[in-house]
Amino acid sequence: MKKTGTAIDKRLLREARELTPVLYRLARVLRLRGVQEAGLTPLPPAELEVLRYVLDAPGVSVSTLARDLGLHASNASTMVRGLVARGLIHRDPDPHDRRSVQLRPTINAIHAMARIENAWAEIFADALGSLSDKERAALAEAVPALRALGDSLRVRRTRPQS
Repeated sequence: MKKTGTAIDKRLLREARELTPVLYRLARVLRLRGVQEAGLTPLPPAELEVLRYVLDAPGVSVSTLARDLGLHASNASTMVRGLVARGLIHRDPDPHDRRSVQLRPTINAIHAMARIENAWAEIFADALGSLSDKERAALAEAVPALRALGDSLRVRRTRPQS
């Protein structure tokens, strides 16, 4: 990150202030509408985030999940219990450490997330249809940069603070 002394570059800070509220609003629409429009029982946003994480990293431990998502271990355990009770996550013994468990998505979770992501795509497709060709092209070109930004934020969140 470009820093001047201990301060963040003012241009980067200005760009971040423009981008973050927009991304937050987009994420909020997805959180609020995807599950509902997929016809599924509503999940609290934090549980949906835990489920998405387990789908992306099958075999993850509760402690790793909690650390990576910035949750207290007890809160992560509570959310995992709720997802297990809903039949969306399995808790399997860790073959290398029987005191630990690995979290795996169920087939129901895989199908539910596919329905949610299809609903998100429909929501976005409808909104994209109202944009100009130039605006849609700009968004398509931004996908790799947004993916890299997300990866950078994830790495910074999980990296020990110095």
